[in-house]
Amino acid sequence: MKDTSYNSSFITYDDDANWLITYADLMTILLVFFVLLYSLAFFEKEKYEERVEVIMRQLKQDHESKGGMELFDLSADLNRKISLEDITGLRSRETTLYKKINKFVRKTDQNKNITAKSRNGKIIITVSGETLFTSGSARLNPETLPAFNRMIQIFDEFPEFVINIKGHTDNIPISTKAFPSNWELSAIRATTVLRYLISKGINPQRLTATGYGDIIPRVPNTTNENKDRNRRVEFVLEKDQNSN
Repeated sequence: MKDTSYNSSFITYDDDANWLITYADLMTILLVFFVLLYSLAFFEKEKYEERVEVIMRQLKQDHESKGGMELFDLSADLNRKISLEDITGLRSRETTLYKKINKFVRKTDQNKNITAKSRNGKIIITVSGETLFTSGSARLNPETLPAFNRMIQIFDEFPEFVINIKGHTDNIPISTKAFPSNWELSAIRATTVLRYLISKGINPQRLTATGYGDIIPRVPNTTNENKDRNRRVEFVLEKDQNSN
């Protein structure tokens, strides 16, 4: 009778080592998965726009897929890199706040008076000086308060963001009893806005106010139009590092 004990032990040895093949396959799959995630996490906006264009063309051919168009809202800031979070729809609170502000601006038709941008984890909202104040005054313009109140409501929805209020003027000198210089005018305007936000229920611990006079212009004060742009109040919103 032929002895098969050697062959039997050899087969048993192979069977015991099969887990190594499965383990190696698993590690390979995980490596590919993380490489894929890394490649998707950051890519240039040009590639993003190309893919969006292809998808949009496909969506136009299939009206039933209309809901997918919301995933690719090109109204967002395309001057930054697009993250995996944006693509999957798992947007951060910062992105949600930024989108709400832009929606508010469009809905209230304040595009010429209010602008918003997202930069380095901060949302900077710029409001023209004449929108909130009459010329040479630190008294809030009652005509614009309804729209301003709506913006404050949005601030209230995001209590984890601190708000730095910055007052700016043009370079036209002012010298009155109330405002000896542009420094006082910009500082009092900023604190006036701060006090108004507190009166509307915003936690004062979230707020700071600073007046910069004319030392940080957006554009050179060479024309009346440029001076109009430089007269402004900025709201710089940044997530409080101590918030949960």
